[in-house]
Amino acid sequence: MRGQPITMNSRFPRGVLRGHPMVALALSIALAVCVRPTVAADTPENAHAAPGQTESQAAQPEPAQAAVSPALALFTWLEGCWKGEVNEREFREFWMPARGNVMIGVSQLSLNGTMQDYQYLRLEARDGVVFSQFSGDRKVYAFKLASTATDQKDTVFTFDHTEATFPAHLVYRKGVAGWLYETVEGPIDGKPTTVIYPFRRVSCETGELITK
Repeated sequence: MRGQPITMNSRFPRGVLRGHPMVALALSIALAVCVRPTVAADTPENAHAAPGQTESQAAQPEPAQAAVSPALALFTWLEGCWKGEVNEREFREFWMPARGNVMIGVSQLSLNGTMQDYQYLRLEARDGVVFSQFSGDRKVYAFKLASTATDQKDTVFTFDHTEATFPAHLVYRKGVAGWLYETVEGPIDGKPTTVIYPFRRVSCETGELITK
């Protein structure tokens, strides 16, 4: 996707790329219902149990929280759904919760309700943090985290391409009020090119904006 030839769009002077998919699939919801058995409180097996619990239930440990690599913890804010629209094109991006040293996501581009492209995304703590993306052809484009900086209230994560190809840099800028700016940078035909994709955080269930 980001390795394909690029044409600039004069209708969006900040540099949003036409036809460049950066989107997220909607999150499905799982609903768990727990039913506690009721056992007489004066039976021996319940001597150390809380009301409404058997001793075997009381002895079970609380579920452990998933451990996340400290390097990957910098990106847990991405979890959830993001959406952007430019020139009748809608791009979405969805990131699942980080687990261990891996965080995975998906992106999708649609035009007038018809899907045009998609990609699988992966953040991995491996000698730093590596951002990878690939689509149906399974060709992987990899970027390595080069720097983390603060610009006013924004946090800027810059990834450098591991090969000499466009884009040379991929930037994720965590803005305020639920904004995310994704930027690809590099030379095209010898000319420096910057393309920006503005996203807003949205509810995975309703698609409504989340301004935080």
